[in-house]
Amino acid sequence: MSESSLTEGPLPLPPEAPLPHRKIIRGWLLPLVQRTTLQPIALLALDYVFFFALLAAAVLLQPWWARLAAGLACGFVIGRLFIIGHDACHQSLTPHRRLNRWLGRIAFLPSLTPYSLWDMGHNTVHHGFTNLKGVDFVWAPLTQTEYEALPPARRFMERLYRSGWAPGVYYMVEIWWRRMIARDKSANAERPVFSRDCALVLSFAALWLAALVAVSFATGRALLPMLGFAFVLPVLFWFAMIGFVVYVHHTHVKVSWHDDRAAWQRAQPFVSTTVHLTFPWRIGSLMHHIMEHTAHHVDMSIPLYKLKAAQARIEELLPGRIVVQRFSWRWYFDTARRCKLYDFTQRCWTDFKGRATSEPAPVPAAAL
Repeated sequence: MSESSLTEGPLPLPPEAPLPHRKIIRGWLLPLVQRTTLQPIALLALDYVFFFALLAAAVLLQPWWARLAAGLACGFVIGRLFIIGHDACHQSLTPHRRLNRWLGRIAFLPSLTPYSLWDMGHNTVHHGFTNLKGVDFVWAPLTQTEYEALPPARRFMERLYRSGWAPGVYYMVEIWWRRMIARDKSANAERPVFSRDCALVLSFAALWLAALVAVSFATGRALLPMLGFAFVLPVLFWFAMIGFVVYVHHTHVKVSWHDDRAAWQRAQPFVSTTVHLTFPWRIGSLMHHIMEHTAHHVDMSIPLYKLKAAQARIEELLPGRIVVQRFSWRWYFDTARRCKLYDFTQRCWTDFKGRATSEPAPVPAAAL
């Protein structure tokens, strides 16, 4: 079936009609599930060329501002590589499962992401139970009672995380460090592949650092600035990028969280808990269309190179149902100001004092 056949099929659903079951919505997108092999491999190779070229620039250029720009751009490319690995981890990058696993591990190396641990936390937990309190842990909001029960240091961290200024600190500490690198290895879910994948990414980091040390000795250039521009800066930019992206994907005054599984299922969380954030100047395309996030949650098998068409299809057939937000820093910091805690009784966001900052979410109705 060709993409041109998308002009045929169901008509847009009236806003007052019940939301169709996920299987029905996924049926609308079947023509966009087809995957190729050469295109994603070419994307991966191209992004690795950018990655190494920008690393070389951060190492070899003379002006500090040029090295700074190269380091920041390298961090952005790490994000692009991660998005390719994210698709491979979903088995949506190519039609070949084993190839996807290897491509995913290769793409995840610069972001220092252990493939199997990301698979478990993201695919199984986050996608399986999006915005279900007590299961989905990614940017899960506390209640006022939970927040007030925290020790002062932990309350400070929660305020920092949700200030809008430190999404990268949240991801680095709460996701990458606590749930992957320094995870509890005595947990029942622990598997040998987790340690192997952690060793793989930490070995890559060690080789990266060793190469910079070797270049410093070979060229006589100062080591600390080289480490800062060509390792610390790209990695920190990457953490800030992924923390920001995950935050804006699922945090919005119109996005609900749930603590009751039955109500969560009725809410069709793959539609109601995701945000399509739009950008000017084709920034979304530069991020491999990861911001077309509703379509991704509806059907994880849609490859990144078809997400734009899939998102447009969903928004055409479900007018008024998808949270579409044009990005601005004003909107972002207003969201950070309003979305501090969550009141699951009133179904609304609150500030740290428990005062409502959003309208109560509607009571979920059963799907068709």
